[in-house]
Amino acid sequence: MTVQILSADEAAAHVRDGATIGLAANGGGMLEPTALIAAVERRFRQTASPRDLTLIHALGVGDRGSRGVNGFAHEGMVRKVVGGHWTWSPAMMRLAAEEKIAAYVMPAGVITHLYRESGARRPGYVTRTGLHTFADPRHKGGRANASATEELVEVLELDGEEYLRYRPFQVDVALVRGTEVDSRGNIGADAEPAILDALECAQAARGNGGIVIVQVKRQVEGQLDPRKVFLPAALVDYVVVVPEQTQTYLAEEDPALFDPIDPTSLTGPSGLTDPIRAVVCRRAAQEIKAGDVLNLGFGMSADVGKILREEGRLASVQLAVEQGLYNGEPELGDLFGMATGPSARISSAVQFDIFAGGLIDVTCLGMAQTDRRGNVNVSAFGGKVMGPGGFVDISQNARTAIFCGAFTAKGLRVHLEDGRLVIDQEGQVPKFVNEVEEVTYAGPYAAAQGRRALYVTERCVFQLTAEGLELIEVAPGIDIERDILAHLDFRPIIRDVAEMPAACFAPLTTDQLAPVA
Repeated sequence: MTVQILSADEAAAHVRDGATIGLAANGGGMLEPTALIAAVERRFRQTASPRDLTLIHALGVGDRGSRGVNGFAHEGMVRKVVGGHWTWSPAMMRLAAEEKIAAYVMPAGVITHLYRESGARRPGYVTRTGLHTFADPRHKGGRANASATEELVEVLELDGEEYLRYRPFQVDVALVRGTEVDSRGNIGADAEPAILDALECAQAARGNGGIVIVQVKRQVEGQLDPRKVFLPAALVDYVVVVPEQTQTYLAEEDPALFDPIDPTSLTGPSGLTDPIRAVVCRRAAQEIKAGDVLNLGFGMSADVGKILREEGRLASVQLAVEQGLYNGEPELGDLFGMATGPSARISSAVQFDIFAGGLIDVTCLGMAQTDRRGNVNVSAFGGKVMGPGGFVDISQNARTAIFCGAFTAKGLRVHLEDGRLVIDQEGQVPKFVNEVEEVTYAGPYAAAQGRRALYVTERCVFQLTAEGLELIEVAPGIDIERDILAHLDFRPIIRDVAEMPAACFAPLTTDQLAPVA
């Protein structure tokens, strides 16, 4: 079939009622086919079609407002969503909470690999990823609300080892994006911050007899250099050219997101003003050695990179993120997953394969809840569907996992004084509980595999043992009974407790009385 150039509205007309849509994008507008999503949404608003869609996306997509997955978050438009990360679309989270859609959550790498396996017409994806977590059918099987009743995953035993088999997707329409299309219909992505799982999403649609619709910024004369083609014309059905397409939500095209930089320039002050973040990230950074392959998660843990930059050590490690990027300086906040001056860019699917092979020496991740057995929850709490993104794929395969977070939440205020931590106001919500609401990281499983885990807070550090959490360090100025044990729902193992390193409590250069984010 010859690739056809259509308008966004003409392309949207090819999405049928009841179709399964595969989306390949990331937050901040990374690789997001914004105009295509808007056209599908516009058609639904005008005609009530397409309706009863199934939407699949591996990573978080949106701006917490109107873009990305938010464009599908209308009652009747979508009946089922399988997402790796949901928090960029509060509207879709509400539909899930109100039981107006069937909501499923899977690890991001699982969804990315299922695109590939489904496109190759294989019988699903067999992996250890997700064992003993919410994705395991002995827990929730990825079901995130009562309306989600399908069995999408099962336990297998192969050669005496347990695995999960995630059932294949039947993708009807792939919505993906690139930068340019050539005269033959090949798609390039020169100006994109990452290529994510766009190829695998297109494979899933084409392998199941579906269609692939690609949004690009421009047409080019002749043929692209084959080394610049990331989506061959043979996989493309329709192309929509959108000259106003922006690289991210913040800029039309920022060369810093694809041009290399001198790694020796990655130095400078951390800029951290919150003493909680500063202490936690300083302590976490002490676990990172020159030459380590390092992964940084979203939120507080991402600020470990700022500490490494301040210490002049950022260029001494190999940064690797699930979006498929290596090195550079990681972007934070709404542009998380992108990097200034990356040194390499591969697909998310290949990146997750490499992660599964044990590439990561150290990962620094967040923790919303932690329990006595060392389980961590970041994927669902308070009745909200959050999703883990790449957290499960990464934490289950890294040699060392460092979970970073405040000891309590909602109102905690501290300051640093004479090398000590002073608690000015305790948080109202305990984060260390007897049992987490949902298991995103399975502590006992990690311990049985011999994986190392630390749980770093502003006032103490725990480590994972086969018997559960052990308290191993306490901040100077902190009383174990008053400031730690009194706020736990369980008693941790206590043997030899050291003092947290003094360098973690060095003065900040700005206001030291900032609330935790």
